[in-house]
Amino acid sequence: MTGGGSSIPEVQRLLAVLATGRRVAEAGTAFGEGAAAMARTAESVVTVEVDPERAAIASKRLAPFPNVELLVGDWHELLPLRGPFGLVFLDGGGFAHAPEDVDELVVGLLEPGGLLVKDDLTPSWPGFDPVREWAFDHRELEAVEILTTPATSALVVARRAF
Repeated sequence: MTGGGSSIPEVQRLLAVLATGRRVAEAGTAFGEGAAAMARTAESVVTVEVDPERAAIASKRLAPFPNVELLVGDWHELLPLRGPFGLVFLDGGGFAHAPEDVDELVVGLLEPGGLLVKDDLTPSWPGFDPVREWAFDHRELEAVEILTTPATSALVVARRAF
């Protein structure tokens, strides 16, 4: 939906609400707009970007936020060292097409009761979708798909606290 750019304003508002008072992680900083939205309300934000050029742009945007730590590298390696988190925004690669490969890793990033957001979805997607299937069928998760605009949606997923 965003072509690898920044999150849309509707998602930024959703993230700001869900981040309130929480320790937050973001996989896929891009240009830092989503991280900035969350930083306004979060206790802290750890955001990871694999592309050094995007990270440099994001670093400038995020400089006013002392509660943000921007890391350059692979979120699969960097985020587990700092978790668990109250909110995880999966906006980067490595999840969209093969959630079974990162199932334990993603769930492990969430504290009990923690939330996960996956955006850039097309509502009422026809046919099999492994991301939705994973979120809706996972025994440790509760999920809902919400419209963020008439043409886009996001999954909001909670880790059960049992």
